[in-house]
Amino acid sequence: MVKPLQLRRFAAAAAIPLLLAATTTATPSDQRQRPQLKLVRLDDAATGYTPVLTGPPGTVTMRSGYVVLPPDSSVGWHSTERYEEVVVVLSGAGQLTFRGGKVLPLGPRTVAYTPPATEHNVTNTGPGPLRYVYVVSRAR
Repeated sequence: MVKPLQLRRFAAAAAIPLLLAATTTATPSDQRQRPQLKLVRLDDAATGYTPVLTGPPGTVTMRSGYVVLPPDSSVGWHSTERYEEVVVVLSGAGQLTFRGGKVLPLGPRTVAYTPPATEHNVTNTGPGPLRYVYVVSRAR
């Protein structure tokens, strides 16, 4: 049986600190905070979920995370709602399953796109960890 990964639990625990946190600056002309350049190094020893980009004011609308999914685990069914999502697989094997039965195989150096308002699940189907980065951005 595939065990769902509790992503919210890992996010709340902030298990792996990022090397460079999101930074913002206020401009004198409008005093609004604007996103700045960032560099985030992913930890090879990470487990679970690590936030990478956490949205405004660090980005305009983009959010992302680094996921290390153990064998025989899934993230659980969820919807992109008003966001589009891309999954970039770094290592491991898995599948991206969509409601209705469509399945996309995931492997190293593959990129999978999920349009807005699409219910889906990521499952690790390999013998080792599935490591990937997801990126979501508001589409509507």
